Amino acid sequence: MTADDGRTIIRCYSQNGEDRRDFDLSELALPSSVREALIAALAARTAPGAGLTSMNCFVRAHLTLRNFDHYLAGLEVIPQEPAQITPEHFDGFQEHRRTRGLKNVRADLMELRQLLLRTPGVSDALAARLAGVLPPRIDSQPVPSYSRAELRRIAEAARKTLRTAASRIRENRELLQKFREGEVDVSADLHLRRRLEILDHLDRFGDVPRRHRRTGGMTQYAPEIWVTLRGRVKDLVAWLNLTPEEASAASVLFAVMTGQNPEVILKMPAAHHRADGGVGPGTAIVGLRKPRRQGRAYMDFALSEVPDWISIPEQPSHLSSRDELHTPFGLYALVHELTARARHFSGGNRLLVAYMVSGGGLNTPGRGWRPIPTNNTLASKLGRSWGLKSDEADADGNPLPMRPLRLDALRMTYVELHQKPVAHTTRTAATQYLVRNRGNIDEYRKVVAETLDSEVAKARVRSAIAVMSPEQVAAAHAHVDQAAAEMGLDATVLKRMLAGELDTVLAACTDNDHGPYSPPGEPCSASFLLCLGCECARALPRHLPIQVLVHDRLAERRRQMTALQWAQRFAAPHARLADLLDQCDAAAVEDARASAGEAEHALADRLLNRELDIR
Repeated sequence: MTADDGRTIIRCYSQNGEDRRDFDLSELALPSSVREALIAALAARTAPGAGLTSMNCFVRAHLTLRNFDHYLAGLEVIPQEPAQITPEHFDGFQEHRRTRGLKNVRADLMELRQLLLRTPGVSDALAARLAGVLPPRIDSQPVPSYSRAELRRIAEAARKTLRTAASRIRENRELLQKFREGEVDVSADLHLRRRLEILDHLDRFGDVPRRHRRTGGMTQYAPEIWVTLRGRVKDLVAWLNLTPEEASAASVLFAVMTGQNPEVILKMPAAHHRADGGVGPGTAIVGLRKPRRQGRAYMDFALSEVPDWISIPEQPSHLSSRDELHTPFGLYALVHELTARARHFSGGNRLLVAYMVSGGGLNTPGRGWRPIPTNNTLASKLGRSWGLKSDEADADGNPLPMRPLRLDALRMTYVELHQKPVAHTTRTAATQYLVRNRGNIDEYRKVVAETLDSEVAKARVRSAIAVMSPEQVAAAHAHVDQAAAEMGLDATVLKRMLAGELDTVLAACTDNDHGPYSPPGEPCSASFLLCLGCECARALPRHLPIQVLVHDRLAERRRQMTALQWAQRFAAPHARLADLLDQCDAAAVEDARASAGEAEHALADRLLNRELDIR
């Protein structure tokens, strides 16, 4: 579209409707034919339904187009039309970006490929190159987590900041309320009267009293002189509202207690549903959005009034029932209260809102009320102001300063300490988060090794499942009573077992009402995986295919889960199945694997997905 001043712009809206940005394309230097084609490609790339949903994605697409335009315009022979853009230009742009020492070259090429695929008139040769292989992804730098002690220091610093802010804001609101009700006499105290005038004006209009001032031929809307005598505007606004740094402290505490993505936390909405109905333990359900999940981007998240174990002080008796900052719900409710007036002036639905004394970039010029930025600048600045110490020490034994405070590092720490995914799959937690973390990898490996040894040892100590060979099955069919006596079973039970009437999944059960996992006389409700170590179970040749499949599935899941989770849940049954298969002929095992049909595959999946468990 064309702006009022004649500039060519593309206006983009984020999917949630909160952000809008105009991208200026008038500065593109390529010939008009190429420029118009690339602008059309960018318009198609950023159009509704094209796949981009966040403002960060729009910015990357625009920057990639600008960088490619700058690269082509600097060549000796500049393409005059889209068909003259060659594969050499694509590869040359890659080398141009790499020689500048940039780490996101592959991301630039991926975005450029999407733009060129939408560019009308490109050559077949370029289209073929775009379908080719891109350079491999450069391994990202390890994201170290914080230790448990460092995390506690961060959480306590954030709580202290928010407690101080809550005390200040509540005291000033109470004073303002008394003034409005005529309970405060200000006739003999000019300082108090001025203070209350500022509070009243600030609460009504969201700003301090101002005046027009002429400076250098320009008119400024400056604070009244008597206002400036009482402090900076930022400090005065903070009498009734959170500062950007205090709102950032809330985001830090949310990251400590929930482990959510930084952008998800910083864009958390103020609208919520009280699942508890306003009584009993508080629970607020908020709608979060994680764009990278695409079709599953929107999700409901419950903030409960139950303290996470990380939040509990070393002395639990020090945890007051009135301390709202040790539970996600308490933190949410407090921040919701302290930012209510700020949200009124900003006009949005974000939870973390504050007064900014300067511009926030394009489309957010000057001072004003708005959500705190979604970058890591505020959190890093906040961490430096706290002056926290790390667990490491210098040569003299003095603690070293803690590394920069990052919300993504707090998320990494949460995933590591809890060993569970947060708004991602278990496989992603294992392969994308924990693998990248090198903060406590040695300690983690030690815990995993100890768990593996313990579970395998328990599997080996417990009595192994009794196995019937094909010859024993044939003999039992021929002489049921004799075989039953030798096995210590009732003849009727043996007949039913041979007929397949007592099959569970991995074996047959000879006594469902007197197993080791349930009270005597009650049906067994244990997982079928526990049959592998149960004295009531018998493994027959017909069970071999499903046993092989489950053994293989367990091995596959080792690559899809965190090492500790796999060790805790599957190490013991995997070891028992491995011992069981070792007793069989190798050829019989391979035949069983090959002969397993769809029914066995489906049964194995249902077993490991816990669809057969009694819950």
